[in-house]
Amino acid sequence: MTRSRLCTLAGLAVLWLAAVPAAVAQTHGPISLTVDARQAPMKIVKTHEAIPVSPGPLTLYYPKWIPGEHAPDGPIDNLTGLEFSADGKTIPWKRDQLDVFTFHLTVPAGVSTLDADFDYIEPNGGGAYTAASSATDKLIVVSWNQNLLYPKGFTSNQLTYDAKLVLPDGWKFGTALPVASQAGQAITFKPIDLTLLVDSPVIAGEYYRAVNITPPGEPIHHELDMVADSEAALNISPAAIRGMTNLVAESGKLFGSRHYRDYHFLLTLSDHVAHFGLEHHESDDSRLPERALLGPDAESELGSLLAHEFVHSWNGKFRRPADLATPEYETPMQTDLLWVYEGLTDYLGPLLAARSGLWTPQEYRQHLADISAQLGPGRPGRTWRPLLDTAVGEPGLGRARGWFNWRRGTDYYDEGDLVWLEVATIIHDVTHGQKSIDDFCHLFHGGPNNGPELKTYTFDQLVAALNQVAPYDWAHFFHERLDSTSPEAPMGGIENGGWKVVWTGSPSGEPHRRVRERGGDEYTVGLQLSPEGFVEDSIVNGPAYKAGITSGMKVVAVNSRAYTHDVLEDAIKAARGTTDPIRLLVENNDYFTTCNVDYHGGERYPSLERIPGKPDYLDELIMPRAGGQ
Repeated sequence: MTRSRLCTLAGLAVLWLAAVPAAVAQTHGPISLTVDARQAPMKIVKTHEAIPVSPGPLTLYYPKWIPGEHAPDGPIDNLTGLEFSADGKTIPWKRDQLDVFTFHLTVPAGVSTLDADFDYIEPNGGGAYTAASSATDKLIVVSWNQNLLYPKGFTSNQLTYDAKLVLPDGWKFGTALPVASQAGQAITFKPIDLTLLVDSPVIAGEYYRAVNITPPGEPIHHELDMVADSEAALNISPAAIRGMTNLVAESGKLFGSRHYRDYHFLLTLSDHVAHFGLEHHESDDSRLPERALLGPDAESELGSLLAHEFVHSWNGKFRRPADLATPEYETPMQTDLLWVYEGLTDYLGPLLAARSGLWTPQEYRQHLADISAQLGPGRPGRTWRPLLDTAVGEPGLGRARGWFNWRRGTDYYDEGDLVWLEVATIIHDVTHGQKSIDDFCHLFHGGPNNGPELKTYTFDQLVAALNQVAPYDWAHFFHERLDSTSPEAPMGGIENGGWKVVWTGSPSGEPHRRVRERGGDEYTVGLQLSPEGFVEDSIVNGPAYKAGITSGMKVVAVNSRAYTHDVLEDAIKAARGTTDPIRLLVENNDYFTTCNVDYHGGERYPSLERIPGKPDYLDELIMPRAGGQ
């Protein structure tokens, strides 16, 4: 998207009610929705809808653009067995030839209620976000957008749903949805508009635990709801509970307000569901391996994932770019401001993780060192593709795999983190320490708590808010960062904070979770490898790339010995100061090749080091504000 687009779109205070005449909306009654998840262990979820209708042509949509996913990726391919009927008679339907999410039918004369039935097939592995694997023998995550159709001609705010969920015997559940009644395994929720229904997932399972993490004196209830594939996996430590309670307290100090009735951290613990986090206004949908809470990294894992999704309640749900605030789930989203929606969240999440004690100060500094190293120098993609384009291109490019150093991926997250850290240091500098990023968050994300609501913004309004806190040429600053094709990552925030990135021969701390997931050795031979040796990325023009190794291959052996990560690390150490290459036996589509990697620099690890004589504002930023530690 062009720069002019960033600066246009007059502010919307939102709720889109002008999109459809009020008289039309008033004549449409509630839609009855029953989601039957009793066959969840078999990966089948059944939907029945009773939709008030009038005779004549009718168009129904399956949700396409799911908030928070930033792409037209509603899992339409998992919908099956679709049937429409009225008064016991089948009504034929046709799918739209230009949009597979759209269905057309004609309602016969005399019909006032249309029955719609279909199954949703839960994937067995694979997929992303709400299209991903979400059910096991012992649990399920119900994302309502998977299990409903809605009529054309209405905004999501104008449609009311009477929703019911039926669970397997003995399963318990957690959700932010207000419950009207429960009879056995059938839960009836209070009538709710489609916007909030889609925004309120349910986790359920045989093994369930709810933990109250409301800080003392906090008037709004906060809860950690967990489901797992085993009872043992729910054994969260007192230290982790304390850290989550501190997280809630610190969020109140950072934003100065809340915009929800209560909040539920929904955490699924399983090795058989996709692992990710997805934000919602009064809850999140976060998923980790089954035993994530039982190991020594439990608090770090919670700080990495849940703090980020929690911040989204303010930044992404309450305050949202106008181009991402579509009236329903069919209108395309425009993603040019994801560097605020996700980038600012990616900065504030770790900040709160550190302030709450879920992360140590060293873990926070290592996080910054890791993402700085991941972004450059030596990452050629940034020399042709500016940061802004990683946001604009997200709907079509965000699910790509491999070659990220050349194509770039969702860098608006990590690089957005660095950009907003620099914003925080500039606010501190130009106000001579009188203002901080907290003041901006109070101004931009604060206000009265009216429950879940949406307040949109444009680039110009964002800049105006920053100028209220700290006068500066923010528009020029952002455009410089967003349009840059410099080979260097933006390090101004780290350096303004009194630190610099350095390289050492041994690790100074455990790598950040996102870095661990990408693999290692990219700073030496230039490879990101899976534990099995698959090449997930090869740094273009790096030593391994020059030797002929690229993404998609598999490293089978190192110096004639079967590959393990330790064997490769030993070879890198042994090659230091020599002239002998590191010999990697590589499989490429059933063919084997020995590639001689000319690297002799030894191990290299990024870390942060203090700049002598410069105040340590970085550590000041992550000091607790709520006093709960």
